[in-house]
Amino acid sequence: MATNGGIIGKSNKASFGQGVITTSPATACVTLGAGTTIVQAAIVAGGGASGSGQQGGGGGAGGLRNIEINASGTIPLTVGAGGAPAGVSGVNSSLIACGTTYSATGGGKGAPVSAPTDGTPGGSGGGAAANVPGSPNPGGTGNAGGYTPVEGFAGGAALAIKNAAGGGGASAVGSDSNPAGNPAGNGGAGVDVSPTYGCIGPTCSVFAGGGGGGGETPCSSAGGTGGAGGGGNGASAACTPGSNAIANTGGGGGGGGQDGSGANGGSGIVVIKELNKATGVWSMQSQFQAQGAGTWPRLLASPVAFDYLVIAGGGGSSQDSAGGGGAGAGGHRTSFPGGTKITLADGCHTITVGGAGANAPPSGGYGTSGGNSVFSTITSTGGGVGGSETAPGGNGTAGGSGGGGGGHSTSVSAGSGTACQGNAGGAGSTTPGGNSSGGGGGGAGGGGGAAGPNGGAGGNGLANSITGSPVLRAGGGGGGTNVYAPAVGAAGPGGGGIGVIRGGTAPCATAGTVNTGGGAGGSGNPASGKAGGSGVVILRAPGPAGPTLHVGGPGCNSKSTLPVPAGGCTVVTFNATGSLAIQP
Repeated sequence: MATNGGIIGKSNKASFGQGVITTSPATACVTLGAGTTIVQAAIVAGGGASGSGQQGGGGGAGGLRNIEINASGTIPLTVGAGGAPAGVSGVNSSLIACGTTYSATGGGKGAPVSAPTDGTPGGSGGGAAANVPGSPNPGGTGNAGGYTPVEGFAGGAALAIKNAAGGGGASAVGSDSNPAGNPAGNGGAGVDVSPTYGCIGPTCSVFAGGGGGGGETPCSSAGGTGGAGGGGNGASAACTPGSNAIANTGGGGGGGGQDGSGANGGSGIVVIKELNKATGVWSMQSQFQAQGAGTWPRLLASPVAFDYLVIAGGGGSSQDSAGGGGAGAGGHRTSFPGGTKITLADGCHTITVGGAGANAPPSGGYGTSGGNSVFSTITSTGGGVGGSETAPGGNGTAGGSGGGGGGHSTSVSAGSGTACQGNAGGAGSTTPGGNSSGGGGGGAGGGGGAAGPNGGAGGNGLANSITGSPVLRAGGGGGGTNVYAPAVGAAGPGGGGIGVIRGGTAPCATAGTVNTGGGAGGSGNPASGKAGGSGVVILRAPGPAGPTLHVGGPGCNSKSTLPVPAGGCTVVTFNATGSLAIQP
C-alpha cells in the first residue's frame, strides 16, 4: 500500500531520533537509534596554532559546520587535532554518513614575525604578523572548504609595527593590528550552537574562536584577546608566551609577546543530534502505522531554563586518639537568586547526587571524602576528610570545603576549600597536659575554627530559598578533643556534626545530616569517626514547564509546585542520583 497519500513520485521520510545528543571530543564511532534517519551535526575542526616565535599572528579557528544530513546506523567520526607546536595549522574533522563524507577544515596557522608574514588560509584564516612599514601584511582567508554557509572567516591584517593581528573565527574576521594606538588584534568570535544542542562542551556550546595576536611592550598595552569560543589570548609582556586555545573548541592559539613563544590551537569536536522529523505527504493510515511502529516523530518539549542548587556529599571523619578534625562540607554551588540559569533541551538527563563520605573504623586511619554532585555542566566537589594523628600525614584533606586538622603532638594543618564552593578547615593543635584538639571542618559560609583547648567549631553553612523558604545546608563538622579538654567543637549550622571528647565522656560525635552535605564531627579515642551527610540537587523551573518534567530514580526524589508568591514555580528535588526527562 502506498504511504505517500497516493501522490506519484513523492518519497516520504521519517526520523524518530527523540532528540538524542551525542558529543564526541575524540575520534570514535557513534551508533544512532534504530528509528533515526536524519541528524543535525556540528563539525568543528582543530584550531590553528599562532605564529612561531615572538609577536606572532593569532591562530585561525577550525572550520565549523552545523548541518542537517541523512544518517543511519553507525557513523565514523574523526576529530581533528589543534595545531601544535606554534606555527602549525589545525587538522580537519569529519564524519561519514550514508556513504558521504562531511568535513570541516582545520584552522590556518598564524604568521611568524619572520617571513612569510602573511596569515595562512584555513577553516578560519590565521592572523598576520607585525608588518614592515609601508607594506601591510594580509591575514589568511577563511572558508577554505568553499562551503555554503561559510565555515569561518579571514584572519586580520597586520597594520601596526611590532604588533600582530588576530586569527579569524567562525562568525567574524580577526581584528587588524592598529597603527593608531598600536594594539595587537583580537581573535574573531566563534559561533553559539546552544539553540540546537543546549549547553555542551567546555565553553557551553560556543566554538571556534580565533586566537589573539601577539604584541611588543611598550608598543602594545596587551596582546589581542582570544575570540569567544576557546580562542587563546595573545601576550605582549617580555618573554611571555601566548595562551593555548581551549581543547575541544577548535579555538586558535594566542600569539607570543616580546621574545615569547606562540601557542597551540584547540582540538575540535563533533556533536550529533538525532532529529524527529517527517517529510512528504502522508495518509492518515500510514501515519497511524508509523506511530504504532515507533517510527513517527513525537512532539519535542521546549527547552527549560533551570535555577539550581548543587551540594556535594560531606566528608567523613577519621579516628584519632587525641581529637580528630571535623570533616568539611560538600561543595555548594547555586544560581539562585539572580544567577545564570542552565537550559536543558528535550530528552533524558542524569542528575548525580554525591554520597556521604565514610567514617574511619576504631582501628584507625582516614575517613573518605564526600562524593561529587553533578547537574549538567555544574560539578560540586565532595567535602574533605577530617585529619587524625593516627592516619599518615595527619592533615585534613582538601575538598568542596576542607577538613579540619587533627589534634597532634604538633599542630596539624587543615585542608583547603574549593573556590566559589566552600572554605578551608581549621588547624588542629596541642596544649600543655595533652589537651590536643581537632580543628573544625570548613563550611560553605565560613572556614572551620582553629582548635584551642576545645575542638574548633565547624564552619557555617549557607541559607538558600530555592525551595521557597530559607534552609541552611553545607555546614562543617566540629572538631573532637582530648579527654582533658572542657568541651567539643560546635557543629557548623547547616547539617554539620559535633565532635566527641576522648573516652566518650560526653557527648558522642555525630554524622553530617542527610541531604545537607554537612561534614562529620571529629572523633576521639576509642571512638571511630562518623560519616558525612549526603548531598542534594534542587532545580527550580517556571511553572508552565512543570508538566514536561518527569523525575526518575528512588522514591526520595520528588517534584512539587510552589504556591504564590513564588509564582507557581516547579521545584524538582534529587536526594539520590536519578534522571530528569523533559518530554511533553
